[in-house]
Amino acid sequence: MNLNFNIESFIGNKITGRTQSLFALDIKNNTENLLREIKGQRVLVIGAAGTIGSSYTQRLLAYEPAKLVIVDTNENGLTEFVRDCRSRIDISLPTDFKSYPINFGSDVFYKMIDNEGPFDIVANFAAHKHVRSEKDEYSIEAMIENNVLKAHTIMEYLKKNKPKHFFCVSTDKAANPVNIMGASKKLMEDLVLAYSKEFKITTARFANVAFSNGSLLEGFINRLFKKQPLSCPSDVTRFFVSPIEAGEICLMACILGKNGDIYFPKLNPEKDLINFKNIALNFLTELGYEADVCSSEEEAKSKAAALTKDSRQYPICIFDSDTSGEKLYEEFFTDTEEVNLTDFESLGYIPTQGVKSIDQVSEIVDSIKTLFSRHSNKAEVVRLLKEILPGFEHIETGKNLDQKM
Repeated sequence: MNLNFNIESFIGNKITGRTQSLFALDIKNNTENLLREIKGQRVLVIGAAGTIGSSYTQRLLAYEPAKLVIVDTNENGLTEFVRDCRSRIDISLPTDFKSYPINFGSDVFYKMIDNEGPFDIVANFAAHKHVRSEKDEYSIEAMIENNVLKAHTIMEYLKKNKPKHFFCVSTDKAANPVNIMGASKKLMEDLVLAYSKEFKITTARFANVAFSNGSLLEGFINRLFKKQPLSCPSDVTRFFVSPIEAGEICLMACILGKNGDIYFPKLNPEKDLINFKNIALNFLTELGYEADVCSSEEEAKSKAAALTKDSRQYPICIFDSDTSGEKLYEEFFTDTEEVNLTDFESLGYIPTQGVKSIDQVSEIVDSIKTLFSRHSNKAEVVRLLKEILPGFEHIETGKNLDQKM
């Protein structure tokens, strides 16, 4: 096995096909603008311990904010992020820096920002991001509470404590959503953009982040360390960006973006949609293995249990996707959305159009809270989301990803 496996090199050579960041030219061309808007400013990052939030924060630190407050419910992740920043020669934290392992929807969070604020830049990365979270009514309620209800609460707060820049991360799954996660993020877009008449707000839809926390690709590494078989769908394709590119997308959208617009990377469906199966096979080849394609999970687990240090073949189960909410490909915008592809070399955006009023989104939030005030099932949640989002076409198969390796 190749012990010199380099994730960054593998992402560039075998996944994105890019040896430098997609956004390098736009970052270079806008260095002065970024420095002008960030240097000396007070910054709050929510969900800073995750792959995207941490990358955004580290990209932003290059432009010398005066104050940085980071928040995440993942105490261990937050601790490691601070250690990483303190240990790197290329990153300098401001003197006024604090990290808080707290929930951004809690009373203590608002107590904290009352005392630490006001903030010039606020970026929210706290989100449920997995399709697997729609498996049952409890997980669904928690996801919508995080992605929608808490977003509404912080928008109401910021309406009275206005930042210069507010950014909230979205997903490509918000375009023509077929799962509840994507629908919740489309609803989040509608909700936060309703406040764009009060202060500057931007968001971004973007690709899968290669080897991000909790992703299938990160799972490949975990399976290997535990001598467990790999598993992946045969028919699912996704756009991919590197962790650094993910932070750069959000930084540019947040700081350089126009009020009310939704940003996305300019990737080509013909060239840049990548099959998970091909990534998995390349991953094993890179590590010095031959793929031993198994016909079932049971066969794959049995062969993994028999692996030795001299094994040259590694078991992998490749299956056709059949779970609820699974879209075989991704897209960044719909046929009905206007798109601008000229302002940036690497970013496109959907200009402000048909923004709801604050009263309208407040009524939507009230309808969700009413449903959740009693025990509701998945079908009822889907029905309400279809009423709120007429274009929502949920894919229901009765199966979920927790039933697979």
